Amino acid sequence: MSLILSRRDMDFLLFEWLDVEGLLTRPRYAEHDRETLNAVLDLAQQLAEDLFAPHNKMADANEPRMLADGAVAMPAATKTALDALSASGLLAASQSTDVGGMQLPFVVDKAAFAWLQAASAGISGYALLTMAAANLLIEHGSAEQIERYAKPLLQGRFFGTMCLSEPQAGSSLGDIRTRAERDGQGAFRLFGSKMWISGGEHSLSESIVHLVLARIDGAPAGVKGLSLFIVPRDLPTAEGGSERNDVTLAGLNHKMGQRGTVNTLLNFGEGQSRPGGESGAVAYLVGREGAGLSAMFTMMNEARISVGASAAALGYTGYLHSLDYARQRPQGRPAGAKDATSPQVPIIRHADVKRMLLAQKAYAEGALALNFYCARLVDDLRTGPEAESAAVSGLLDLLTPIAKSWPSQFCLEANALAIQVLGGYGYTRDFNVEQFYRDNRLNPIHEGAHGIQAIDLLGRKVVIGQGAAFEEFQRRVARSCKQARALGGEESEHASAVETLLAAVVETTAVLHAADDPELTLANASQYLEAFGHLTIGWIWLEQLIAAHGKVGDFYDGKRAAARYFRLWELPRTGPMLALLSSLDRTTLDLEPAWL
Repeated sequence: MSLILSRRDMDFLLFEWLDVEGLLTRPRYAEHDRETLNAVLDLAQQLAEDLFAPHNKMADANEPRMLADGAVAMPAATKTALDALSASGLLAASQSTDVGGMQLPFVVDKAAFAWLQAASAGISGYALLTMAAANLLIEHGSAEQIERYAKPLLQGRFFGTMCLSEPQAGSSLGDIRTRAERDGQGAFRLFGSKMWISGGEHSLSESIVHLVLARIDGAPAGVKGLSLFIVPRDLPTAEGGSERNDVTLAGLNHKMGQRGTVNTLLNFGEGQSRPGGESGAVAYLVGREGAGLSAMFTMMNEARISVGASAAALGYTGYLHSLDYARQRPQGRPAGAKDATSPQVPIIRHADVKRMLLAQKAYAEGALALNFYCARLVDDLRTGPEAESAAVSGLLDLLTPIAKSWPSQFCLEANALAIQVLGGYGYTRDFNVEQFYRDNRLNPIHEGAHGIQAIDLLGRKVVIGQGAAFEEFQRRVARSCKQARALGGEESEHASAVETLLAAVVETTAVLHAADDPELTLANASQYLEAFGHLTIGWIWLEQLIAAHGKVGDFYDGKRAAARYFRLWELPRTGPMLALLSSLDRTTLDLEPAWL
């Protein structure tokens, strides 16, 4: 049994629940069959097991170092793993053939990548950003930009970054100061600093493509004045070689986890990198002036779902590691055992250990299923009926903050439980579970912190378009509940719990927005996100119950046990949250900083 992910569960989610084989009847995917899809998943699993997982602890222990010449040193094993990934073609798996892709279903692409995320979040981070950068350029770039930058990204010759945050601005993108001057030759020169740039400097690829938000001189203040630029680290010379653009590595951030992904402070336009001291990083506008943030959201939203998938994958691999340990570790005896000389039993026989393992299973399998569901929605957007595209797009937008943040919160809790199962051993570096926790702790922070996702969900996503996306969500949940009620038994009981919670969330949403006080409405948005996330995962578990109906065996019994745990132990947590939200409590809003 692999301790990275469960291939059995992946097959269940893709083929027994989401009917990925049904996608193969659509023209875009018609050249593929189940055998092709299995081969892709097999390849990803092999890369994960042979190159990513074995190097994960090495990349963590030997974090990137800045050298005197401004280069970055890191273990050779990182490049070995990423070179193998590039050679596999998986970076372009779901892209169209005209850009060198395989035209695989997006959900299969994300399932394959989940193997690498579970095996090494730090090493796979370079690929995550590179694929997202390529997708942005394919959607918003010119034909020349796709040819010069997107295709090399998909080939793994170039790697990509996303340069938004600045030291003085953080998540407040309206306060970005990096500025762009026109150079009179159709390009721009950039000046400024960017902070927290993952993959900002390394020697893992031929070059790096920075996608940078900046403000063209004279542009208005706030986010409406932001434009998006390609800033290549290396520029071609007339002789056919290359020279460094005016992009300087100013320092490295030394992180708690995901140390295998170099994280940088970059300076643009200092004149230190270009011959003769000519300053200003050469940059090329992507799309329209002033439309930078909307274009960047293409990359950000993909990265957010990928962050949620990474959190789910880390929670999942932690669960499998702690499950394996619990099966092998003898300690103690059953509570009713009287004979102190009787053999010890594996700790998996103890009720509290089983509770911790079942909670992990419910969190991790539910989170991974949610992210696969979102990926399946992307396939429907690309290839489904045009008449349904608006509803599918709205639903995907609604679920994005949940798909990012709920796994980041509760699969981190799964990692904490994995450590607890191992006890003192789990708290040491001799076992992998402590690294999984450290790696996962980043996910509630980057690509939009938990609070930002909460405000996005409550302040925008549930009300945008007169609540059309929220209504589509309600229709889909109601449809699942109706189907489950017809099956009777535990499926019907689960449906009743989900219906009750859905009604409560709808009512609370109305109360919060009826207050007509945006500051009060959003003050406790994080609790709203958690409750809405529990509702969503409860629905996802209901969907899995329906898919498992009537099927026998330990695997399906495990699915039913995890769904039962979530219904009985987790869904009731939301009642007090929603009651507090509906009371329009002002405790945090009225708190004076001096009182702290």
